[in-house]
Amino acid sequence: MVGIVGYGAYIPRHRIKVEEIAKVWGANAENYKRGLMLTEKSVPAHDQDTITMSVEASRKALARAGIDPKKIGAVYIGSESHPYAVKPSGTVLAEAIGATPDVHCADFEFACKAGSEGMFVASGLVEGGSIEYGLAVGADTSQGAPGDALEYSAAAGAAAFIFGKSDLVATIEATYSFMTDTPDFWRREYQFYPSHAGRFTGEPAYFKHTLGAARGILERNNLTPDDIDWVVFHQPNGKFPMRVGKTLGFSKKKIEPGWLCPVLGNTYSGASPLGLTAVLDIAKPGQKILMVSYGSGSGSDAFIFKTTDRLLEVRDKATLTRTMLDKNKKYIDYGTYAKFRGKIKLKR
Repeated sequence: MVGIVGYGAYIPRHRIKVEEIAKVWGANAENYKRGLMLTEKSVPAHDQDTITMSVEASRKALARAGIDPKKIGAVYIGSESHPYAVKPSGTVLAEAIGATPDVHCADFEFACKAGSEGMFVASGLVEGGSIEYGLAVGADTSQGAPGDALEYSAAAGAAAFIFGKSDLVATIEATYSFMTDTPDFWRREYQFYPSHAGRFTGEPAYFKHTLGAARGILERNNLTPDDIDWVVFHQPNGKFPMRVGKTLGFSKKKIEPGWLCPVLGNTYSGASPLGLTAVLDIAKPGQKILMVSYGSGSGSDAFIFKTTDRLLEVRDKATLTRTMLDKNKKYIDYGTYAKFRGKIKLKR
């Protein structure tokens, strides 16, 4: 049986409120709060990026796993905001946690499902016997153009998972992927901000693939929403995952523990993985968790996990996700936010 040996999360303490962004652009904050179901979002400081957040989350995963990092045979970071265009993020992470040199590294990209893509591959290598442990991270310092709707939600965070075959906190019961070529969101070379197709990103993109993956994994395993204890969907905003859950027949109580978007924003590749860490922080042994990611372009990865007794033993060995979400927050103004995110470009 393959599953999660350790998990960890990282959320920057800096936050900016929806009202602060709306004030700068003369927009109605209440419309965005109501339409996106958002109140604030996390913001990485000037010295934080996808790599630094991945290191923090991975160290927490190692603390819960209790393994020698030298036994990790693969390190994968899924992100659409890698710091370098040509230089891997994974090698820096592997070096920082002490996993080098006998390790395979790769950076994954598939918009917001790059994190679950890494999880899929790392767990598969463990299952096939190629490696003893595999580390997969979903992390992003996502960007939205000034004044664009994305600016209200594009946030930052990271979630890390170590996969193995023994001392599991959760087993992988099933996986399933659902993909088509649906161009709803993109960023070409040399472009700083992504482009998106507005409302087109909903029906033919997010909903089609998220629902397709969720229904596919449930049907193939003869399961119904009643058989699932917790469910986590990708969170581009607050409304989309709630609508998917309602369509599938999941109660709001099964969605809310992993629903971080209102006070975190959309962490892109880290969104559904971060939701999974929040659920693992409160789940009881023997419960089933359905996680469905979504990445523009477009596709979804679905996982069904089943928690074990060991989860209770390791949970408190690292900071809980909700603690990082709710404690020690530092609110900043738009000027500080623009400086942190490099939105002010100076010609030289």
